[in-house]
Amino acid sequence: MNVNDKQYREGVFEIVRQIPRGRVMTYGQIAIILGEGYTARTVGYVMHGSDDGVPWQRVINSQGKCSTGKLTMPLNMQQSMLEQEGVVFSKTGKCDLNEFQWWPDGFEPDKSEQVSLFEKG
Repeated sequence: MNVNDKQYREGVFEIVRQIPRGRVMTYGQIAIILGEGYTARTVGYVMHGSDDGVPWQRVINSQGKCSTGKLTMPLNMQQSMLEQEGVVFSKTGKCDLNEFQWWPDGFEPDKSEQVSLFEKG
């Protein structure tokens, strides 16, 4: 599958448009849901050229951080946009994926297997 293929790109955008305000998904999470032919990297590539109406700011990396900090003007625009929606970030720029990560119906993970980025070990 080609990342420039309209159908490929629309598959990514369709999921991203569903992410509720104040919630996030990761690039890799979207790739897993879409299946074979998608990777976190290709989802990131597609998101870089997202259409109007696609809430691109709601897609972050697997560490719970914004990957666009130095790519957008003003700097850290993505994190600021998410904070305005109610997503909370730590001083190191991470959000707790256990709290803010969203899963479409039928794809929710087993809560007993998730590990918080903020848990103290």
